Amino acid sequence: MVALFKAVIPGGLLTWIVCMFFGSAGSSGGFLHVYSQHLADHSIYWSWPLFTVGTLLAWFVYANID
Repeated sequence: MVALFKAVIPGGLLTWIVCMFFGSAGSSGGFLHVYSQHLADHSIYWSWPLFTVGTLLAWFVYANID
C-alpha cells in the first residue's frame, strides 16, 4: 500500500510533462484525452488515463523493488 502512495508522485510528474508537450502543440493525444484544466488563474494540461497508467507503472516498479 505504501508503494501506491509513493507511485502517485512519479505518475503525476510523468503526466504533467507529457501533457505539457501534447497540449501546447494543440493535440488531444488520441487515447490520452489531454485537456486544459483551469485552476484559479492558471491553466494546465492534464490526462486522467495517462495519470492512471503512469501511476500503475510506477506502483509495479516500487512493489518489485521491495
